[in-house]
Amino acid sequence: MKKINYRIWSQLSDKQKEKIFSRSEININEIREDVEKIIERVRRYKDKALIDYAKKFDGADISAIPLRVQEKEFDAAERTLSTEVKSALEFAIENVRRFHLANKPQEHGPVNVRAGIMAREKMTPVESVALYVPRGRGSFPSMLYMLGVPAVEAGVKRVCVVTPPNPDGTVDAACLYAARLCGINEVYRTGGAQAIAALAYGTESIKPVVKVVGPGSKYVSAAKRILYGKIDVGLPAGPSESILLADKTSDPYLAALDLMVEAEHGSDSSALLITSSKDLADKSLAYIKQLVKNIPEPRKTFLTDVMAGYGGIILTDDMDTACDIVNEFAPEHLEIMTENPEATASKIRNAGEILLGTHTPFSAANYTTGPNAVLPTGGTAKTFSAVSIRDFVKYSSVIEVTESGYEELKPHAVALADYEGFITHGNAFKLRK
Repeated sequence: MKKINYRIWSQLSDKQKEKIFSRSEININEIREDVEKIIERVRRYKDKALIDYAKKFDGADISAIPLRVQEKEFDAAERTLSTEVKSALEFAIENVRRFHLANKPQEHGPVNVRAGIMAREKMTPVESVALYVPRGRGSFPSMLYMLGVPAVEAGVKRVCVVTPPNPDGTVDAACLYAARLCGINEVYRTGGAQAIAALAYGTESIKPVVKVVGPGSKYVSAAKRILYGKIDVGLPAGPSESILLADKTSDPYLAALDLMVEAEHGSDSSALLITSSKDLADKSLAYIKQLVKNIPEPRKTFLTDVMAGYGGIILTDDMDTACDIVNEFAPEHLEIMTENPEATASKIRNAGEILLGTHTPFSAANYTTGPNAVLPTGGTAKTFSAVSIRDFVKYSSVIEVTESGYEELKPHAVALADYEGFITHGNAFKLRK
Protein backbone atom coordinates (compact mmCIF):
# COMPACT_ATOMS: atom_id res chain seq x y z
CA MET A 1 0.00 0.00 0.00
CA LYS A 2 0.97 3.65 -0.27
CA LYS A 3 3.00 5.17 2.53
CA ILE A 4 0.82 6.42 5.36
CA ASN A 5 1.44 10.01 6.38
CA TYR A 6 3.14 10.20 9.77
CA ARG A 7 3.83 13.83 10.60
CA ILE A 8 5.53 15.37 13.62
CA TRP A 9 3.75 18.69 14.05
CA SER A 10 6.69 20.63 15.48
CA GLN A 11 8.81 19.73 12.44
CA LEU A 12 6.30 20.83 9.77
CA SER A 13 6.73 24.07 7.84
CA ASP A 14 3.98 26.69 7.73
CA LYS A 15 3.28 25.65 4.12
CA GLN A 16 2.87 21.99 5.11
CA LYS A 17 0.52 22.92 7.93
CA GLU A 18 -1.50 25.13 5.60
CA LYS A 19 -1.98 22.23 3.18
CA ILE A 20 -3.35 20.06 5.99
CA PHE A 21 -5.85 22.74 6.97
CA SER A 22 -6.94 23.42 3.37
CA ARG A 23 -7.52 19.69 2.60
CA SER A 24 -9.52 18.90 -0.54
CA GLU A 25 -10.69 22.48 -1.00
CA ILE A 26 -7.66 22.75 -3.29
CA ASN A 27 -9.24 20.24 -5.68
CA ILE A 28 -12.56 22.10 -5.69
CA ASN A 29 -10.94 25.31 -6.94
CA GLU A 30 -9.27 23.45 -9.80
CA ILE A 31 -12.55 22.30 -11.38
CA ARG A 32 -14.50 25.55 -11.27
CA GLU A 33 -14.28 26.20 -15.02
CA ASP A 34 -15.57 22.71 -15.90
CA VAL A 35 -18.48 23.09 -13.50
CA GLU A 36 -19.42 26.48 -14.94
CA LYS A 37 -19.80 24.80 -18.35
CA ILE A 38 -22.07 22.11 -16.90
CA ILE A 39 -24.25 24.72 -15.22
CA GLU A 40 -24.60 26.76 -18.40
CA ARG A 41 -25.53 23.69 -20.45
CA VAL A 42 -28.27 22.74 -17.96
CA ARG A 43 -29.57 26.31 -17.96
CA ARG A 44 -29.88 26.21 -21.76
CA TYR A 45 -30.88 22.63 -22.52
CA LYS A 46 -32.67 21.64 -19.30
CA ASP A 47 -33.89 18.00 -19.22
CA LYS A 48 -31.81 17.06 -22.27
CA ALA A 49 -28.64 18.13 -20.50
CA LEU A 50 -29.56 16.10 -17.41
CA ILE A 51 -30.21 13.02 -19.55
CA ASP A 52 -26.90 13.47 -21.39
CA TYR A 53 -24.95 13.92 -18.16
CA ALA A 54 -26.60 10.85 -16.62
CA LYS A 55 -25.18 8.80 -19.46
CA LYS A 56 -21.77 10.50 -19.33
CA PHE A 57 -21.18 10.52 -15.58
CA ASP A 58 -23.43 7.74 -14.24
CA GLY A 59 -23.42 5.35 -17.19
CA ALA A 60 -27.22 5.41 -17.15
CA ASP A 61 -29.49 5.77 -20.19
CA ILE A 62 -32.60 7.47 -18.79
CA SER A 63 -33.83 8.90 -22.09
CA ALA A 64 -36.89 6.62 -22.13
CA ILE A 65 -37.97 7.05 -18.49
CA PRO A 66 -39.20 10.07 -16.52
CA LEU A 67 -36.67 12.02 -14.51
CA ARG A 68 -39.07 11.87 -11.60
CA VAL A 69 -39.24 8.54 -9.81
CA GLN A 70 -42.69 6.97 -10.17
CA GLU A 71 -44.90 5.65 -7.37
CA LYS A 72 -44.53 2.05 -8.57
CA GLU A 73 -40.77 2.38 -8.07
CA PHE A 74 -41.31 3.25 -4.40
CA ASP A 75 -43.51 0.14 -4.09
CA ALA A 76 -40.89 -2.04 -5.79
CA ALA A 77 -38.17 -0.68 -3.54
CA GLU A 78 -40.15 -1.57 -0.44
CA ARG A 79 -40.66 -5.12 -1.72
CA THR A 80 -37.00 -5.50 -2.62
CA LEU A 81 -35.45 -4.50 0.70
CA SER A 82 -34.84 -7.06 3.41
CA THR A 83 -36.77 -6.88 6.67
CA GLU A 84 -33.46 -6.22 8.43
CA VAL A 85 -32.66 -3.12 6.38
CA LYS A 86 -36.20 -1.77 6.63
CA SER A 87 -36.16 -2.26 10.40
CA ALA A 88 -32.80 -0.48 10.65
CA LEU A 89 -34.12 2.47 8.65
CA GLU A 90 -37.24 2.68 10.79
CA PHE A 91 -35.15 2.58 13.99
CA ALA A 92 -32.73 5.25 12.77
CA ILE A 93 -35.41 7.57 11.43
CA GLU A 94 -37.33 7.40 14.69
CA ASN A 95 -34.17 8.35 16.63
CA VAL A 96 -33.47 11.27 14.30
CA ARG A 97 -37.09 12.43 14.56
CA ARG A 98 -37.02 12.26 18.36
CA PHE A 99 -33.86 14.33 18.55
CA HIS A 100 -35.02 17.00 16.13
CA LEU A 101 -38.48 17.37 17.60
CA ALA A 102 -36.96 17.77 21.06
CA ASN A 103 -34.82 20.58 19.69
CA LYS A 104 -37.42 22.18 17.42
CA PRO A 105 -37.29 25.97 17.70
CA GLN A 106 -40.40 27.61 19.09
CA GLU A 107 -41.99 31.01 18.56
CA HIS A 108 -41.94 33.15 21.66
CA GLY A 109 -44.45 35.74 22.80
CA PRO A 110 -43.93 39.47 22.13
CA VAL A 111 -41.21 41.34 23.99
CA ASN A 112 -42.17 44.65 25.58
CA VAL A 113 -39.06 46.51 24.48
CA ARG A 114 -40.43 49.62 26.22
CA ALA A 115 -43.90 50.75 27.14
CA GLY A 116 -45.79 50.95 23.86
CA ILE A 117 -43.12 49.16 21.78
CA MET A 118 -43.77 45.46 21.20
CA ALA A 119 -41.78 43.10 19.00
CA ARG A 120 -41.64 39.39 18.30
CA GLU A 121 -40.29 36.92 15.76
CA LYS A 122 -42.58 35.04 13.39
CA MET A 123 -41.23 31.64 12.35
CA THR A 124 -42.11 30.41 8.85
CA PRO A 125 -40.94 27.28 7.01
CA VAL A 126 -38.89 27.74 3.86
CA GLU A 127 -41.25 27.28 0.89
CA SER A 128 -39.30 24.70 -1.12
CA VAL A 129 -36.20 22.66 -0.41
CA ALA A 130 -34.22 20.05 -2.32
CA LEU A 131 -32.18 17.40 -0.57
CA TYR A 132 -29.01 16.30 -2.35
CA VAL A 133 -28.21 12.65 -1.71
CA PRO A 134 -24.89 11.41 -3.16
CA ARG A 135 -24.59 8.05 -4.90
CA GLY A 136 -21.29 7.66 -6.76
CA ARG A 137 -19.28 5.99 -3.99
CA GLY A 138 -22.09 4.07 -2.32
CA SER A 139 -25.72 4.13 -1.25
CA PHE A 140 -26.68 6.79 1.27
CA PRO A 141 -30.20 6.31 2.64
CA SER A 142 -28.80 7.65 5.92
CA MET A 143 -28.10 10.95 4.20
CA LEU A 144 -31.67 11.09 2.94
CA TYR A 145 -33.31 10.73 6.34
CA MET A 146 -30.78 13.01 8.05
CA LEU A 147 -31.97 15.72 5.66
CA GLY A 148 -35.56 14.61 5.17
CA VAL A 149 -36.67 14.35 8.80
CA PRO A 150 -35.83 17.95 9.83
CA ALA A 151 -37.13 19.36 6.54
CA VAL A 152 -40.49 17.63 6.91
CA GLU A 153 -40.78 18.34 10.63
CA ALA A 154 -40.06 22.00 9.94
CA GLY A 155 -43.20 22.11 7.82
CA VAL A 156 -41.59 22.80 4.44
CA LYS A 157 -44.41 22.69 1.88
CA ARG A 158 -42.36 21.14 -0.94
CA VAL A 159 -39.46 18.80 -0.19
CA CYS A 160 -37.84 17.00 -3.11
CA VAL A 161 -34.76 14.80 -3.50
CA VAL A 162 -32.12 14.63 -6.22
CA THR A 163 -29.78 11.65 -6.36
CA PRO A 164 -27.69 10.07 -9.14
CA PRO A 165 -29.23 7.01 -10.84
CA ASN A 166 -27.81 3.50 -10.89
CA PRO A 167 -26.46 2.31 -14.28
CA ASP A 168 -29.87 0.79 -15.05
CA GLY A 169 -31.59 4.12 -14.37
CA THR A 170 -33.14 3.12 -11.07
CA VAL A 171 -32.72 4.95 -7.78
CA ASP A 172 -31.33 3.20 -4.71
CA ALA A 173 -34.10 1.16 -3.08
CA ALA A 174 -33.18 2.06 0.50
CA CYS A 175 -33.21 5.74 -0.38
CA LEU A 176 -36.71 5.42 -1.80
CA TYR A 177 -37.92 3.57 1.29
CA ALA A 178 -36.32 6.18 3.56
CA ALA A 179 -37.96 8.95 1.53
CA ARG A 180 -41.35 7.31 1.95
CA LEU A 181 -40.82 6.92 5.71
CA CYS A 182 -39.98 10.63 5.88
CA GLY A 183 -43.10 11.56 3.91
CA ILE A 184 -41.31 12.57 0.69
CA ASN A 185 -42.53 11.38 -2.72
CA GLU A 186 -40.79 13.80 -5.09
CA VAL A 187 -37.48 12.21 -6.10
CA TYR A 188 -35.44 12.83 -9.27
CA ARG A 189 -32.78 10.61 -10.83
CA THR A 190 -30.09 13.22 -11.36
CA GLY A 191 -26.97 14.19 -9.47
CA GLY A 192 -23.70 16.05 -9.64
CA ALA A 193 -23.23 19.69 -10.55
CA GLN A 194 -25.99 19.30 -13.14
CA ALA A 195 -28.57 18.56 -10.41
CA ILE A 196 -27.64 21.69 -8.50
CA ALA A 197 -28.02 23.72 -11.70
CA ALA A 198 -31.43 22.16 -12.38
CA LEU A 199 -32.61 23.07 -8.89
CA ALA A 200 -31.45 26.65 -9.34
CA TYR A 201 -32.81 27.32 -12.84
CA GLY A 202 -35.48 24.67 -13.25
CA THR A 203 -36.06 22.30 -16.19
CA GLU A 204 -39.10 20.85 -17.93
CA SER A 205 -39.33 18.16 -15.22
CA ILE A 206 -37.86 19.87 -12.16
CA LYS A 207 -39.30 23.06 -10.74
CA PRO A 208 -36.68 25.30 -9.11
CA VAL A 209 -36.40 25.46 -5.33
CA VAL A 210 -35.25 28.23 -3.04
CA LYS A 211 -32.78 26.08 -1.10
CA VAL A 212 -30.70 22.93 -1.53
CA VAL A 213 -29.09 21.05 1.36
CA GLY A 214 -26.80 18.05 1.41
CA PRO A 215 -23.19 16.96 0.88
CA GLY A 216 -21.66 15.89 -2.39
CA SER A 217 -18.53 15.53 -4.45
CA LYS A 218 -16.14 18.36 -5.21
CA TYR A 219 -18.24 19.01 -8.36
CA VAL A 220 -21.36 19.48 -6.26
CA SER A 221 -19.46 21.74 -3.86
CA ALA A 222 -18.13 23.82 -6.74
CA ALA A 223 -21.62 24.16 -8.27
CA LYS A 224 -22.98 25.38 -4.95
CA ARG A 225 -20.29 28.03 -4.71
CA ILE A 226 -20.97 29.26 -8.22
CA LEU A 227 -24.75 29.33 -7.77
CA TYR A 228 -24.72 30.89 -4.33
CA GLY A 229 -27.04 33.89 -4.56
CA LYS A 230 -29.22 32.30 -7.23
CA ILE A 231 -30.19 29.60 -4.73
CA ASP A 232 -29.53 29.15 -1.02
CA VAL A 233 -27.01 26.30 -0.93
CA GLY A 234 -27.21 25.68 2.81
CA LEU A 235 -24.24 24.79 4.92
CA PRO A 236 -20.96 23.95 3.14
CA ALA A 237 -20.93 20.15 2.99
CA GLY A 238 -18.17 18.81 0.78
CA PRO A 239 -15.87 15.77 0.91
CA SER A 240 -15.90 13.93 4.23
CA GLU A 241 -13.37 14.82 6.94
CA SER A 242 -12.64 13.58 10.43
CA ILE A 243 -10.20 13.88 13.29
CA LEU A 244 -9.68 11.32 16.00
CA LEU A 245 -8.13 12.87 19.11
CA ALA A 246 -6.38 10.33 21.34
CA ASP A 247 -3.95 10.28 24.26
CA LYS A 248 -1.64 7.67 25.80
CA THR A 249 -4.56 5.93 27.54
CA SER A 250 -6.32 5.15 24.26
CA ASP A 251 -6.53 1.75 22.61
CA PRO A 252 -4.42 1.93 19.40
CA TYR A 253 -6.50 -0.77 17.73
CA LEU A 254 -9.75 1.12 18.29
CA ALA A 255 -8.07 4.33 17.15
CA ALA A 256 -7.01 2.68 13.89
CA LEU A 257 -10.40 1.04 13.41
CA ASP A 258 -12.37 4.26 13.87
CA LEU A 259 -9.92 6.41 11.88
CA MET A 260 -10.75 4.42 8.77
CA VAL A 261 -14.50 5.09 8.96
CA GLU A 262 -14.66 8.47 7.23
CA ALA A 263 -11.63 7.72 5.05
CA GLU A 264 -13.56 5.13 3.04
CA HIS A 265 -15.90 7.79 1.61
CA GLY A 266 -13.45 8.65 -1.14
CA SER A 267 -9.91 9.62 -2.08
CA ASP A 268 -10.65 13.30 -1.46
CA SER A 269 -11.66 12.66 2.17
CA SER A 270 -9.58 13.67 5.16
CA ALA A 271 -9.00 11.42 8.20
CA LEU A 272 -6.44 12.37 10.82
CA LEU A 273 -5.35 10.73 14.05
CA ILE A 274 -3.87 13.43 16.28
CA THR A 275 -2.08 12.34 19.46
CA SER A 276 0.74 13.30 21.80
CA SER A 277 1.63 9.64 22.37
CA LYS A 278 4.33 8.23 20.11
CA ASP A 279 3.58 4.74 21.37
CA LEU A 280 -0.09 5.08 20.38
CA ALA A 281 0.82 6.60 17.02
CA ASP A 282 3.25 3.81 16.18
CA LYS A 283 0.90 1.01 17.21
CA SER A 284 -2.07 2.60 15.43
CA LEU A 285 0.03 2.92 12.28
CA ALA A 286 0.75 -0.81 12.37
CA TYR A 287 -2.93 -1.62 12.90
CA ILE A 288 -3.99 0.60 9.99
CA LYS A 289 -1.64 -1.27 7.65
CA GLN A 290 -3.03 -4.57 8.88
CA LEU A 291 -6.70 -3.58 8.69
CA VAL A 292 -6.50 -2.07 5.20
CA LYS A 293 -5.38 -5.40 3.74
CA ASN A 294 -8.79 -6.94 4.40
CA ILE A 295 -10.87 -4.15 2.84
CA PRO A 296 -12.30 -4.86 -0.64
CA GLU A 297 -12.07 -2.44 -3.54
CA PRO A 298 -12.85 0.34 -4.18
CA ARG A 299 -12.82 1.18 -0.46
CA LYS A 300 -9.27 -0.13 -0.11
CA THR A 301 -8.00 2.38 -2.66
CA PHE A 302 -9.95 5.18 -1.01
CA LEU A 303 -8.37 4.32 2.34
CA THR A 304 -4.83 4.15 1.02
CA ASP A 305 -5.27 7.36 -0.98
CA VAL A 306 -6.57 9.23 2.06
CA MET A 307 -3.87 7.97 4.40
CA ALA A 308 -1.24 9.07 1.90
CA GLY A 309 -3.06 12.28 1.00
CA TYR A 310 -5.29 14.38 3.26
CA GLY A 311 -5.14 11.95 6.17
CA GLY A 312 -2.71 10.01 8.35
CA ILE A 313 -1.19 10.54 11.78
CA ILE A 314 -0.01 13.75 13.42
CA LEU A 315 2.18 13.52 16.52
CA THR A 316 2.18 16.56 18.80
CA ASP A 317 4.26 17.59 21.80
CA ASP A 318 1.20 17.65 24.08
CA MET A 319 -2.59 17.36 24.03
CA ASP A 320 -3.12 21.12 24.29
CA THR A 321 -1.36 21.46 20.93
CA ALA A 322 -3.52 18.65 19.56
CA CYS A 323 -6.65 20.54 20.65
CA ASP A 324 -5.32 23.73 19.05
CA ILE A 325 -4.92 21.89 15.74
CA VAL A 326 -8.49 20.61 15.99
CA ASN A 327 -9.83 24.10 16.61
CA GLU A 328 -7.95 25.50 13.64
CA PHE A 329 -8.97 22.61 11.38
CA ALA A 330 -12.63 22.75 12.55
CA PRO A 331 -13.41 19.19 11.43
CA GLU A 332 -16.73 17.87 10.25
CA HIS A 333 -16.45 14.86 12.59
CA LEU A 334 -14.41 14.74 15.81
CA GLU A 335 -14.03 11.64 17.95
CA ILE A 336 -12.34 11.96 21.34
CA MET A 337 -10.63 8.92 22.85
CA THR A 338 -8.85 10.27 25.92
CA GLU A 339 -8.71 9.49 29.62
CA ASN A 340 -11.35 12.15 30.27
CA PRO A 341 -13.30 12.84 27.04
CA GLU A 342 -15.52 15.50 28.64
CA ALA A 343 -12.50 17.46 29.87
CA THR A 344 -10.92 17.26 26.42
CA ALA A 345 -14.18 18.32 24.76
CA SER A 346 -14.26 21.44 26.95
CA LYS A 347 -11.19 22.64 25.04
CA ILE A 348 -12.84 22.20 21.64
CA ARG A 349 -14.52 25.24 20.09
CA ASN A 350 -14.81 24.24 16.44
CA ALA A 351 -16.23 20.90 15.28
CA GLY A 352 -19.37 19.82 13.45
CA GLU A 353 -19.93 17.01 15.94
CA ILE A 354 -18.02 15.74 18.98
CA LEU A 355 -18.18 12.04 19.81
CA LEU A 356 -17.07 10.97 23.27
CA GLY A 357 -15.52 7.71 24.40
CA THR A 358 -14.74 4.30 22.98
CA HIS A 359 -18.36 3.28 22.37
CA THR A 360 -19.20 6.17 20.03
CA PRO A 361 -17.46 5.53 16.70
CA PHE A 362 -18.06 7.88 13.77
CA SER A 363 -20.39 5.31 12.20
CA ALA A 364 -22.70 5.29 15.24
CA ALA A 365 -23.41 8.99 14.73
CA ASN A 366 -23.58 8.58 10.96
CA TYR A 367 -26.57 6.30 11.29
CA THR A 368 -28.49 5.92 14.50
CA THR A 369 -27.74 8.17 17.47
CA GLY A 370 -30.23 10.89 16.52
CA PRO A 371 -28.26 14.14 16.03
CA ASN A 372 -27.74 15.09 12.42
CA ALA A 373 -24.78 13.68 10.52
CA VAL A 374 -24.90 16.32 7.77
CA LEU A 375 -22.20 18.66 9.01
CA PRO A 376 -20.12 21.64 7.86
CA THR A 377 -16.84 20.87 6.10
CA GLY A 378 -13.81 22.76 4.85
CA GLY A 379 -13.25 24.57 8.15
CA THR A 380 -16.72 26.12 8.16
CA ALA A 381 -17.55 24.46 11.48
CA LYS A 382 -16.08 27.68 12.88
CA THR A 383 -19.36 29.40 12.01
CA PHE A 384 -21.82 26.71 10.80
CA SER A 385 -23.69 24.02 12.73
CA ALA A 386 -25.08 20.57 11.96
CA VAL A 387 -28.26 20.47 9.88
CA SER A 388 -31.37 20.85 12.00
CA ILE A 389 -34.94 22.09 11.76
CA ARG A 390 -33.47 25.59 12.02
CA ASP A 391 -32.05 25.15 8.51
CA PHE A 392 -35.56 24.87 7.11
CA VAL A 393 -37.27 27.78 8.83
CA LYS A 394 -36.80 31.53 8.73
CA TYR A 395 -37.83 34.40 10.96
CA SER A 396 -39.59 37.71 10.34
CA SER A 397 -39.54 40.48 12.91
CA VAL A 398 -43.06 41.65 13.80
CA ILE A 399 -43.20 45.08 15.42
CA GLU A 400 -46.08 47.18 16.71
CA VAL A 401 -45.83 50.64 18.28
CA THR A 402 -48.68 52.30 20.15
CA GLU A 403 -49.35 56.06 20.13
CA SER A 404 -47.59 56.60 23.46
CA GLY A 405 -44.63 54.48 22.34
CA TYR A 406 -44.45 56.50 19.12
CA GLU A 407 -44.20 59.76 21.01
CA GLU A 408 -41.38 58.43 23.13
CA LEU A 409 -39.25 57.06 20.29
CA LYS A 410 -39.92 59.93 17.84
CA PRO A 411 -37.22 62.39 18.97
CA HIS A 412 -34.58 59.68 19.10
CA ALA A 413 -35.43 58.35 15.63
CA VAL A 414 -35.45 61.89 14.19
CA ALA A 415 -32.08 62.70 15.75
CA LEU A 416 -30.50 59.60 14.23
CA ALA A 417 -32.12 60.19 10.82
CA ASP A 418 -30.84 63.78 10.76
CA TYR A 419 -27.35 62.66 11.79
CA GLU A 420 -27.20 60.04 9.01
CA GLY A 421 -28.60 62.50 6.45
CA PHE A 422 -31.70 60.52 5.52
CA ILE A 423 -34.29 63.23 4.86
CA THR A 424 -37.37 61.08 4.27
CA HIS A 425 -36.56 58.94 7.30
CA GLY A 426 -36.93 62.03 9.44
CA ASN A 427 -39.90 63.36 7.49
CA ALA A 428 -41.86 60.19 8.27
CA PHE A 429 -41.98 61.62 11.80
CA LYS A 430 -41.72 65.38 11.24
CA LEU A 431 -44.48 65.60 8.60
CA ARG A 432 -46.77 62.98 10.10
CA LYS A 433 -50.27 64.30 10.93
